[in-house]
Amino acid sequence: MNKNYDENNIFAKILRLEIPCHKILENDHALAFSDINPQSVIHVLVIPKKAYLNLYDFTENASISEIELLWKLVNDVIKLNKISEKGFRIISNSGDDGNQDVPHFHVHLLGGKNLGRMIN
Repeated sequence: MNKNYDENNIFAKILRLEIPCHKILENDHALAFSDINPQSVIHVLVIPKKAYLNLYDFTENASISEIELLWKLVNDVIKLNKISEKGFRIISNSGDDGNQDVPHFHVHLLGGKNLGRMIN
């Protein structure tokens, strides 16, 4: 585990079932749930079940199975919400400059409407 990982972050608490979430889907290595402050019609967070700080930490240290099943779950959420044809956005913020709010690797999956330009 990354030495900078905070075991008391909200996603760690969700994974330990200390805080409830609106679960969408899950598999052996990842969990998808609704964002509590949605920025679009569809706003789902997908997180690995193990402690990874950010995308870099995840891709450097996760097993092939963990990586594969996290992205498989992202695809399953896309299918469930029927947004593959109209489009969607995947965001993963990292560190201070990336404005990462929760120090546990996660991806935001947004869709259900035109999301506009990525950066203005």
